[in-house]
Amino acid sequence: LVLRTQQGQGAQNLRDMIDGFYQTMMVVTLWIIRFAPLGVWALIARTVTLTGADAIRPLLWFFITVLLALLVHAFVVLPIFLRLLARRSPLRHIKAMSPALLTAFSSASSAATLPLTIECVEKRAGVSNRTSSFVLPLGATVNMDGTALYECVAAIFIAQAYGLDLSFTTQLLIVITALLTSIGVASIPSASLVAITVILGAIGLPAEGIGLILATDRLLDMVRTMVNIWSDSVGAVIIGRSEGEEDILIEDPDRHEAGSAR
Repeated sequence: LVLRTQQGQGAQNLRDMIDGFYQTMMVVTLWIIRFAPLGVWALIARTVTLTGADAIRPLLWFFITVLLALLVHAFVVLPIFLRLLARRSPLRHIKAMSPALLTAFSSASSAATLPLTIECVEKRAGVSNRTSSFVLPLGATVNMDGTALYECVAAIFIAQAYGLDLSFTTQLLIVITALLTSIGVASIPSASLVAITVILGAIGLPAEGIGLILATDRLLDMVRTMVNIWSDSVGAVIIGRSEGEEDILIEDPDRHEAGSAR
């Protein structure tokens, strides 16, 4: 903000330098993401070679546990809130948000999906621009309930893998740290891995423990991003209804979108 208000060649050179650092880091990050599957495959292959296929079984249970927890939160807990607080049909809202949910699943990025999320909430669900333009960008930054859930389960799984006996106080610390770190997680693929290393440090575990869950992170990242987007849209509907908006999810989403286009 300070640089934007400054004029002159010196300020412009500093802005160019910062932008150059940013572009360089983005290129490095993208290359790391591209080669990460090879590294994960090597880690898993080495583990299976040394310990046998039994080493994969706990990871499979971890994957199933996280997946079931995300699905219960998305399709049981949030629809209950939608029905009780907004008095609208969860099935109709799922249909309205289906384009954004599919994009979130494929991209694993809340930020990349945000424009389509706003479009679906406004044109297909009927939420006003006044509500959606405030709730959805804010939600894409701080409302990461799927991410927080994943971080808690991942930290507990890694702790158990290291043989750490978690007391109630430690588990409470994990939950609080996960909630706080999920607020600051960037809306890009696999950003929660950084937050998990913070949680591991808080409970006295090495950051290398993150390697235990890398094999399943990509697919779970796609699912939890979809849950985050779904949660944001549910919040937008609830707030819109609390503000007296009566046209939300009254008619079929496809018909509402066609009417908005006209």
